[in-house]
Amino acid sequence: MRGDIACPGCDLLLNIGTLQHGESASCPRCGNFLTKHREDAYDRVLAFASAALVFLIVANSYSFLSFSASGMENTMTLKQTPVALWSHGLPTVAVLVAAFIIVIPSIILVLMLALCIPLRQGRYQPWLVPVAKIAFLAQNWAMVEVFIIGVIVSLVKIAAMATVEIGESFWAYVAFTICFTAAVASLDCYQCWERIEALRGSKK
Repeated sequence: MRGDIACPGCDLLLNIGTLQHGESASCPRCGNFLTKHREDAYDRVLAFASAALVFLIVANSYSFLSFSASGMENTMTLKQTPVALWSHGLPTVAVLVAAFIIVIPSIILVLMLALCIPLRQGRYQPWLVPVAKIAFLAQNWAMVEVFIIGVIVSLVKIAAMATVEIGESFWAYVAFTICFTAAVASLDCYQCWERIEALRGSKK
Protein backbone atom coordinates (compact mmCIF):
# COMPACT_ATOMS: atom_id res chain seq x y z
CA MET A 1 0.00 0.00 0.00
CA ARG A 2 1.16 3.54 -0.69
CA GLY A 3 -0.27 4.52 2.67
CA ASP A 4 -1.41 8.12 2.07
CA ILE A 5 -4.89 8.94 3.38
CA ALA A 6 -6.73 12.14 4.30
CA CYS A 7 -8.95 11.93 7.35
CA PRO A 8 -12.59 12.40 6.21
CA GLY A 9 -13.32 14.17 9.49
CA CYS A 10 -10.60 16.84 9.65
CA ASP A 11 -8.57 16.43 6.39
CA LEU A 12 -5.36 15.58 8.26
CA LEU A 13 -2.97 13.83 5.83
CA LEU A 14 -1.58 10.60 7.25
CA ASN A 15 0.59 7.74 6.08
CA ILE A 16 -0.63 4.31 7.22
CA GLY A 17 1.31 2.12 4.82
CA THR A 18 2.95 0.22 7.68
CA LEU A 19 -0.28 -1.41 8.91
CA GLN A 20 -0.05 -5.14 9.40
CA HIS A 21 -2.82 -7.76 9.24
CA GLY A 22 -5.49 -7.03 11.84
CA GLU A 23 -4.21 -3.56 12.70
CA SER A 24 -6.46 -0.50 12.43
CA ALA A 25 -5.82 3.22 12.17
CA SER A 26 -7.66 6.22 13.58
CA CYS A 27 -7.02 9.91 13.14
CA PRO A 28 -4.81 11.26 15.98
CA ARG A 29 -6.44 14.67 15.71
CA CYS A 30 -10.19 13.91 15.73
CA GLY A 31 -10.24 10.18 16.54
CA ASN A 32 -12.14 9.27 13.36
CA PHE A 33 -11.76 5.63 12.31
CA LEU A 34 -9.81 5.34 9.06
CA THR A 35 -9.21 1.72 8.13
CA LYS A 36 -8.50 -1.80 9.30
CA HIS A 37 -6.04 -3.81 7.25
CA ARG A 38 -6.80 -7.46 6.56
CA GLU A 39 -4.80 -9.71 4.27
CA ASP A 40 -7.85 -11.96 3.80
CA ALA A 41 -10.35 -9.12 3.31
CA TYR A 42 -11.56 -10.23 -0.13
CA ASP A 43 -11.89 -13.87 0.92
CA ARG A 44 -14.02 -12.75 3.87
CA VAL A 45 -16.22 -10.54 1.69
CA LEU A 46 -16.74 -13.27 -0.90
CA ALA A 47 -17.61 -15.85 1.76
CA PHE A 48 -20.03 -13.64 3.67
CA ALA A 49 -21.63 -12.14 0.55
CA SER A 50 -22.20 -15.58 -1.04
CA ALA A 51 -23.71 -16.91 2.18
CA ALA A 52 -25.91 -13.82 2.51
CA LEU A 53 -27.32 -14.32 -1.00
CA VAL A 54 -28.16 -17.95 -0.24
CA PHE A 55 -29.88 -17.01 3.02
CA LEU A 56 -31.82 -14.23 1.26
CA ILE A 57 -33.12 -16.70 -1.32
CA VAL A 58 -34.18 -19.06 1.48
CA ALA A 59 -35.79 -16.18 3.37
CA ASN A 60 -38.01 -15.46 0.36
CA SER A 61 -38.97 -19.09 -0.16
CA TYR A 62 -40.68 -20.14 3.07
CA SER A 63 -43.01 -18.89 5.78
CA PHE A 64 -41.77 -15.85 7.69
CA LEU A 65 -44.34 -15.54 10.48
CA SER A 66 -47.67 -17.16 11.33
CA PHE A 67 -50.35 -15.53 13.49
CA SER A 68 -53.36 -17.21 15.05
CA ALA A 69 -56.06 -15.63 17.22
CA SER A 70 -59.74 -16.41 17.84
CA GLY A 71 -59.60 -19.40 15.51
CA MET A 72 -58.20 -17.40 12.62
CA GLU A 73 -54.71 -18.01 11.24
CA ASN A 74 -52.60 -15.99 8.83
CA THR A 75 -49.21 -16.87 7.37
CA MET A 76 -46.90 -14.23 5.91
CA THR A 77 -43.82 -14.59 3.75
CA LEU A 78 -41.07 -12.01 3.45
CA LYS A 79 -41.96 -11.03 -0.10
CA GLN A 80 -45.60 -10.58 0.93
CA THR A 81 -44.66 -7.77 3.33
CA PRO A 82 -44.54 -4.98 0.70
CA VAL A 83 -47.57 -6.52 -1.04
CA ALA A 84 -49.59 -6.31 2.18
CA LEU A 85 -48.57 -2.67 2.67
CA TRP A 86 -49.57 -1.89 -0.92
CA SER A 87 -52.98 -3.55 -0.48
CA HIS A 88 -53.59 -1.47 2.67
CA GLY A 89 -53.18 1.76 0.72
CA LEU A 90 -49.50 2.44 1.46
CA PRO A 91 -47.79 2.12 -1.94
CA THR A 92 -44.90 4.46 -1.09
CA VAL A 93 -44.10 2.58 2.11
CA ALA A 94 -44.42 -0.73 0.25
CA VAL A 95 -41.87 0.34 -2.37
CA LEU A 96 -39.47 1.64 0.26
CA VAL A 97 -39.71 -1.54 2.35
CA ALA A 98 -39.12 -3.76 -0.69
CA ALA A 99 -36.17 -1.61 -1.74
CA PHE A 100 -34.50 -1.35 1.67
CA ILE A 101 -34.85 -4.98 2.84
CA ILE A 102 -34.63 -6.95 -0.41
CA VAL A 103 -33.72 -5.08 -3.61
CA ILE A 104 -30.91 -2.77 -2.45
CA PRO A 105 -29.20 -5.40 -0.25
CA SER A 106 -29.29 -7.85 -3.18
CA ILE A 107 -27.73 -5.28 -5.51
CA ILE A 108 -25.04 -4.49 -2.94
CA LEU A 109 -24.13 -8.16 -2.55
CA VAL A 110 -23.90 -8.68 -6.33
CA LEU A 111 -21.74 -5.55 -6.67
CA MET A 112 -19.47 -6.70 -3.84
CA LEU A 113 -18.98 -10.07 -5.52
CA ALA A 114 -18.30 -8.39 -8.88
CA LEU A 115 -15.82 -6.08 -7.17
CA CYS A 116 -13.94 -8.53 -4.95
CA ILE A 117 -13.49 -11.41 -7.42
CA PRO A 118 -11.15 -9.48 -9.78
CA LEU A 119 -9.48 -7.71 -6.84
CA ARG A 120 -8.69 -11.04 -5.23
CA GLN A 121 -7.43 -12.43 -8.54
CA GLY A 122 -5.30 -9.33 -9.16
CA ARG A 123 -6.98 -8.45 -12.45
CA TYR A 124 -7.84 -4.85 -13.24
CA GLN A 125 -11.15 -4.20 -15.01
CA PRO A 126 -12.25 -0.77 -16.30
CA TRP A 127 -15.61 -1.10 -14.53
CA LEU A 128 -14.10 -1.57 -11.06
CA VAL A 129 -14.18 2.17 -10.23
CA PRO A 130 -17.91 2.77 -10.95
CA VAL A 131 -18.86 -0.54 -9.31
CA ALA A 132 -16.91 0.40 -6.17
CA LYS A 133 -18.50 3.86 -6.06
CA ILE A 134 -22.02 2.44 -6.36
CA ALA A 135 -21.34 -0.34 -3.84
CA PHE A 136 -20.05 2.01 -1.15
CA LEU A 137 -22.80 4.57 -1.80
CA ALA A 138 -25.60 1.98 -1.76
CA GLN A 139 -24.49 0.65 1.63
CA ASN A 140 -26.03 3.75 3.20
CA TRP A 141 -29.46 2.72 1.90
CA ALA A 142 -29.59 -0.88 3.12
CA MET A 143 -31.63 -1.22 6.31
CA VAL A 144 -31.70 -4.95 6.95
CA GLU A 145 -30.68 -4.52 10.60
CA VAL A 146 -33.40 -1.92 11.17
CA PHE A 147 -36.00 -4.25 9.65
CA ILE A 148 -35.10 -7.28 11.75
CA ILE A 149 -34.97 -5.19 14.94
CA GLY A 150 -38.38 -3.74 14.07
CA VAL A 151 -39.80 -7.23 13.53
CA ILE A 152 -38.48 -8.41 16.90
CA VAL A 153 -39.98 -5.38 18.69
CA SER A 154 -43.32 -5.98 16.92
CA LEU A 155 -43.31 -9.64 17.93
CA VAL A 156 -43.03 -8.68 21.59
CA LYS A 157 -46.18 -6.55 21.27
CA ILE A 158 -48.13 -8.98 19.07
CA ALA A 159 -47.37 -11.96 21.33
CA ALA A 160 -49.77 -10.52 23.93
CA MET A 161 -52.65 -10.51 21.44
CA ALA A 162 -52.06 -13.58 19.27
CA THR A 163 -50.12 -16.80 19.02
CA VAL A 164 -47.05 -16.24 16.90
CA GLU A 165 -45.06 -18.95 15.15
CA ILE A 166 -41.68 -18.07 13.71
CA GLY A 167 -41.04 -19.66 10.33
CA GLU A 168 -37.89 -20.81 8.57
CA SER A 169 -37.65 -17.57 6.61
CA PHE A 170 -37.35 -15.52 9.79
CA TRP A 171 -34.25 -17.41 10.90
CA ALA A 172 -32.89 -17.33 7.34
CA TYR A 173 -33.29 -13.55 7.29
CA VAL A 174 -31.56 -13.26 10.66
CA ALA A 175 -28.65 -15.28 9.22
CA PHE A 176 -28.76 -13.10 6.10
CA THR A 177 -28.57 -9.97 8.26
CA ILE A 178 -25.52 -11.28 10.11
CA CYS A 179 -23.72 -12.31 6.91
CA PHE A 180 -24.66 -9.09 5.11
CA THR A 181 -23.38 -6.96 7.98
CA ALA A 182 -20.16 -8.98 8.15
CA ALA A 183 -19.62 -8.66 4.39
CA VAL A 184 -20.10 -4.88 4.47
CA ALA A 185 -17.82 -4.54 7.50
CA SER A 186 -15.11 -6.64 5.81
CA LEU A 187 -14.99 -4.47 2.67
CA ASP A 188 -12.66 -1.69 3.75
CA CYS A 189 -13.04 1.42 1.60
CA TYR A 190 -9.41 2.55 1.83
CA GLN A 191 -7.96 -0.90 1.19
CA CYS A 192 -10.31 -1.41 -1.75
CA TRP A 193 -9.36 1.86 -3.48
CA GLU A 194 -5.66 1.25 -2.86
CA ARG A 195 -5.97 -2.17 -4.49
CA ILE A 196 -7.80 -0.73 -7.50
CA GLU A 197 -5.18 1.99 -7.96
CA ALA A 198 -2.36 -0.53 -7.67
CA LEU A 199 -3.92 -2.82 -10.29
CA ARG A 200 -4.65 0.13 -12.61
CA GLY A 201 -1.05 1.30 -12.28
CA SER A 202 0.28 -2.15 -13.14
CA LYS A 203 -1.74 -2.10 -16.39
CA LYS A 204 -0.05 1.06 -17.67
